[in-house]
Amino acid sequence: MNAWVLEEPRRWRLADVAEPPPPGDGEAVVRVRAVGICGTDVGGYLGKMPFFSYPRIPGHELGVEVVAVGAGVTNVRPGDRCCVEPYVNCQDCFSCRRGLTNCCEHHRTLGVHCDGGLRPLFTVPARKLHPAPRLAAEQCALVETLAIGCHAIDRARAVAGETVLVIGAGPIGLSAVVFARLAGCRVIVVDVAASRLAFVRERLGVPDTLPAGSPEATAAALRELTAGRLCEVVVDATGNPASMATALGNCAFGGRLVYVGITQAEISFPHAPILHRRELSILASRNALSRDFTRIIGLVDEGRIDTRPWITHRVPFADLGTAFPRLIEPGSGMVKAVVAMPG
Repeated sequence: MNAWVLEEPRRWRLADVAEPPPPGDGEAVVRVRAVGICGTDVGGYLGKMPFFSYPRIPGHELGVEVVAVGAGVTNVRPGDRCCVEPYVNCQDCFSCRRGLTNCCEHHRTLGVHCDGGLRPLFTVPARKLHPAPRLAAEQCALVETLAIGCHAIDRARAVAGETVLVIGAGPIGLSAVVFARLAGCRVIVVDVAASRLAFVRERLGVPDTLPAGSPEATAAALRELTAGRLCEVVVDATGNPASMATALGNCAFGGRLVYVGITQAEISFPHAPILHRRELSILASRNALSRDFTRIIGLVDEGRIDTRPWITHRVPFADLGTAFPRLIEPGSGMVKAVVAMPG
């Protein structure tokens, strides 16, 4: 069967790979129906993703159908439509034993640390499958993106009536917007791209957006919008160290800053005049938890999350290698692209 392999940065190869063997204990073989393209895949293609290794079959935002299950599997059965929780944890380290499976000390993400779903069939731990019988395959492929934002807002402990600033209106930032609004918060979005801000206003119905400017200009604009209070919660989804270093200045006294974007660069900021004086909290948000996937499937099924605005591009599996460079061009207008699998 064919699989798309990133041999090295900027080089795709359509490779012939073996079909998976029958599933072992606790495993399931799945047929991939839809694959979402995310910032991790773009970073891997560009050679800018710190955890990516080559050669690699990408693909971790997945809508799948169960083909076969191994001994001891009771949560799914053949024919089930599922989304995939792509964070493979060891179940035995200190973090896993505490229930912090998203930051397992031996963590592997499908399509990043090990091969993912840009192939028709592959084997996954069955415990990482979440049945979603009433969701379309494309909707299943969106659940992981939404889970990142869900976990970030949970980390922030955002509550109704608070103001949440989301910096960066890519898919992860947009997913944080969704869950901040579900929490009953007012949301303000900052981004460098006017097209992204227009999407937020017109497609997600968020009226308060700001073009990214200098830290001083952004803080001044936020004071105007918040009667001088600034924001109880700030979520930085940029992965840009300059943005991450200045995001604290947007926090209200007693506020919380959540870093959901990642960078390899060092981040520095003044301690006494901002962090200490305002008694701020800085939090990291990594991946998501199993409960987030279950919650999101229910919210989509109930119509409380509208997935229709999200998918702006669809790509046939056979065309991915030539289409990918065009998708990631700044003018493409891509918010989320989904690869339609053959068969």
